[in-house]
Amino acid sequence: RVRTKNSDVNGVIGALTHMNVLSPSKERRDTLAFVYMNNGQHVQALNTIGIEKNADDSDLAVQIKAVSLKALNQPKRALEHFELLFERDPSPYIAYELADLKIQVGDTNGAIANIDYGIANATDEMRYAFYERQQPYEVPLKAAFYHLKGLADFNVDKENIDAAITSIDEALKIAPNFNLASLSKQALEARKQ
Repeated sequence: RVRTKNSDVNGVIGALTHMNVLSPSKERRDTLAFVYMNNGQHVQALNTIGIEKNADDSDLAVQIKAVSLKALNQPKRALEHFELLFERDPSPYIAYELADLKIQVGDTNGAIANIDYGIANATDEMRYAFYERQQPYEVPLKAAFYHLKGLADFNVDKENIDAAITSIDEALKIAPNFNLASLSKQALEARKQ
């Protein structure tokens, strides 16, 4: 019979769970949580490793907590884990997640610091995927940062819509097919009227 991806994943989960019962280890627990996270089972991932911030967590465990909490729409909780990842190994990708979450929770100044870091450190090869359409698409990470900069600019001064549009235009210059940036620009232009 034909095995589906799902039954394969369930087989892996079953095997890892069994191994962890027979011989518990942090590595096995983290691996099991990672399989859950990769399969979109974020609640199970967090049930496996917890949501607390632990300094002795592996980088993988911190990543699982950050990504799963973000996926479950817990931006404040996700933020503390992304902050820990950034402390351990700063990267433009983590800076993007931090900036995005900080905008969501209203920490615009914190977001701007992460955006400035990201624009300065993102290389042309770095890309970021967006899933808000039927067909996911990727844009250069730098364009994604300019889009966030536009949103942050708007949050700083809701009267100065032109400054926000200027940043979003910068994103569209880099990535003309950046759908989310186009939608943000339309929304900002509508506010100007």
